[in-house]
Amino acid sequence: MSHKRIPKRRAAMAAGGVVALGAAAVLLPSANASQDGGSSDDAAAPRTLKAADAPDLASRLAGLLGDAFAGSYYDADEQRLVVNVVPGDDDQVVVRAEKAGAQVREVDNTMGELRDGARTLKSRATIPGTSWAIDPRTNKILVTADSTVTGVEWDRLESTVQGLGTGMATLKQSPGTFKTFASGGDAIFGGGARCSLGFNVTAGDGAPAFLTAGHCGVADDQWSEAQDGPPTATVDQAVFPGEGDFALVRYDDPATQAPSEVDLGDQAVPIVRAAEATVGQQVFRMGSTTGLADGQVLGLDATVNYPEGTVTGLIQTNVCAEPGDSGGPLFTQDGLAVGLTSGGSGDCTVGGETFFQPVTTALEAVGATLGDGTGAGAGQAGDGGAGAADQAGEENAGGADADGGTGQAGEDAGGDTGAGADGDGVGGPGDPGVSGDPRASGDTGDFGDGTGAGAAAGSGPTG
Repeated sequence: MSHKRIPKRRAAMAAGGVVALGAAAVLLPSANASQDGGSSDDAAAPRTLKAADAPDLASRLAGLLGDAFAGSYYDADEQRLVVNVVPGDDDQVVVRAEKAGAQVREVDNTMGELRDGARTLKSRATIPGTSWAIDPRTNKILVTADSTVTGVEWDRLESTVQGLGTGMATLKQSPGTFKTFASGGDAIFGGGARCSLGFNVTAGDGAPAFLTAGHCGVADDQWSEAQDGPPTATVDQAVFPGEGDFALVRYDDPATQAPSEVDLGDQAVPIVRAAEATVGQQVFRMGSTTGLADGQVLGLDATVNYPEGTVTGLIQTNVCAEPGDSGGPLFTQDGLAVGLTSGGSGDCTVGGETFFQPVTTALEAVGATLGDGTGAGAGQAGDGGAGAADQAGEENAGGADADGGTGQAGEDAGGDTGAGADGDGVGGPGDPGVSGDPRASGDTGDFGDGTGAGAAAGSGPTG
């Protein structure tokens, strides 16, 4: 569903199908001067920053500030990286962070203290139905328990959180139940399980393959394009539970052309490269059950205690998902591959917490590269880019034309997406609104006319 596998005979047709995200093309300026970080006369002022560039700046500051670095997050409204610092005896750390272009916030808890707290939770409160992740916006550990954690187990969890000390962690209970989002159903794939294809990739030996959730990969070895259909792909590697939730699945036909794109039904979003998630970043998820949904990244390096076992290293978000969406792609409006749907609680009616496997970690683990090996998905950060929506920040995206200009940010989440050599733009996804309906039209366009609905239909592996 979310990525189509395209038989060789249909490849030529598909090339013309990677079309606009919105209904009409809109010309955009080729660059946004404010993204350059302001004038040299004001070096200490926080500079505007693309969300895709935030992880790089955060990584540099982590090395520069050492123990004083206490995490960071992206302020989408201001398009700035906010860096937490614990000054201690070094009164120059704030100055150094500001000179680097970050907005600095002094906090109490160091990253070392927060990580020690997470280790304590792991050793004393690994209870099915619980999760925890460091939240840089509160400078605390966000601990969540689902509705199954009651009685003695709740008391144990609460006591452990309290034992971490005042101001170290927050504890909340979710009305849903933590579960992986695979399901027995009538839609797709193997072994009675329904999942979603994540991102097409090229395996280390050059063979076409795709990424999906690890719990899908361990459910069955062979996967098909339709219920009860002939197998079209075979699991090569799968990790679940443990240090991640991802699987590499190889297409059985070595001539399969698997473009690097997210299928929205009758339109497609080109995927240009893999990227690290940033807390505060706006992201979109596609799944075979619920179609398109969006939300924000809430935490990184999350630990989730599923009934099947503990999974570490995940991305925590408020993007909804339901059974059958497992393995589906988490991506940005500009075509950056961010994650693979793992699991969570709630649904797309009441909301809830959802966790994703980072794509960068999965690619490194399985030795694969994003795209089909023919240049698609080979874009790098820099000049070749697509314009970003304000809420996501303007995120660099290379794309097939690496010389494409950078489009100007849109006014809302429906910002225009730049493309082409002169930065010509096409309508971006609409502002999903308070209701969270990702198909609602925004000021300048949308992801199409209800394309999330019915997106499971198609010729490729869907789920």
